[in-house]
Amino acid sequence: MKTLSLLCTAVAALALTGLTAAAAELKAGDPAPDFKLQGSDGKTYSLADFKGKKAIVIAWFPKAFTGGCTAECKALKADGAVLRKFDVAYFTASVDAVEGEKGNAAFAKSLDLDYAILSDPKKDTAKALGVLNEKGMASRWTYYIGKDGKILHVDKAVKPATHATDIAAKLKELGVAEKK
Repeated sequence: MKTLSLLCTAVAALALTGLTAAAAELKAGDPAPDFKLQGSDGKTYSLADFKGKKAIVIAWFPKAFTGGCTAECKALKADGAVLRKFDVAYFTASVDAVEGEKGNAAFAKSLDLDYAILSDPKKDTAKALGVLNEKGMASRWTYYIGKDGKILHVDKAVKPATHATDIAAKLKELGVAEKK
């Protein structure tokens, strides 16, 4: 009986931990959580680096070296010129590690990317945004964050092959300034 009681207590504790670990999904108007993430280029990026200076786009993807994620990252490189017209810092991101043969640095190198992939292996930022799914990976969602650090839009219907042009259209719709 004592073993059953301990087992029930452990199951209840795990269930409560699971309920409190997942953050509520953030939406337009909410302040973006501060983050400090290492990029595939070896640099560390934080919300504070851009606040008051320029908008940020972070396109989260589930897993490096997979089909849809490869298509999405390739599209952002191939059509990056349309994004560079805007006064915006843009990244892709996942909960994969930076280093290792399946890490984001190797993934970025394999695609010869001209932008950084952010890594969140501890999943803190993904949890804070609400982008972490039940499989422990990031959902394919893109966050648009204004100069003021507030979320402008969350795109939950990302089309990997056209993502760069879709982001550019959304930036224009949101009134993000173009470079002069």
